Amino acid sequence: MNICVFLSAADLDERYTRPAREFAELLGKGGHTLVWGGSDVGLMKVVADGVQEAGGRLTGVSVEFLAAKARPNVERMVVAKDLAERKALLLENADAVVVMVGGTGTLDEATEILELKKHGKTEKPVVLLNTAGFYDGLKEQFRRMEDEGFLPLPLTELVFFAEEPVSALAYLEESAGTR
Repeated sequence: MNICVFLSAADLDERYTRPAREFAELLGKGGHTLVWGGSDVGLMKVVADGVQEAGGRLTGVSVEFLAAKARPNVERMVVAKDLAERKALLLENADAVVVMVGGTGTLDEATEILELKKHGKTEKPVVLLNTAGFYDGLKEQFRRMEDEGFLPLPLTELVFFAEEPVSALAYLEESAGTR
């Protein structure tokens, strides 16, 4: 599978990098391709390193103003003109999506894929990897949206919340029928 991972490019604490490395290793060993923002810094670098070291492939989608931070020596690197085009290309090149810890950019990417699913524009499986409880508040907000009638689909049809990397990949592989 081509698995898009939305995540931070920041340098983060071990409580976030350890699970990210674990997921990357599982992804690579499973023969999957990482589709990601293409940066060779922070958590993005951690995941790309892990996938490559475990035998997986890399498809990067950078953006012009960040091209200087793009990872060299990948199977494929695309440079988008802006962030909107980058998001579209990331999703176009992916069979599934995993949302890891991140800031406003990651949240923007996550809500866009969920909005597309809500409107039936994609059926790609989406996993929110809730490392160290990072997304507990968002999970609660989504439940409130569901309970109060803001979501036209059950939350379970929009996103799968995984607490550990192994359950995130297992869900994706089951969704794709490869497990």
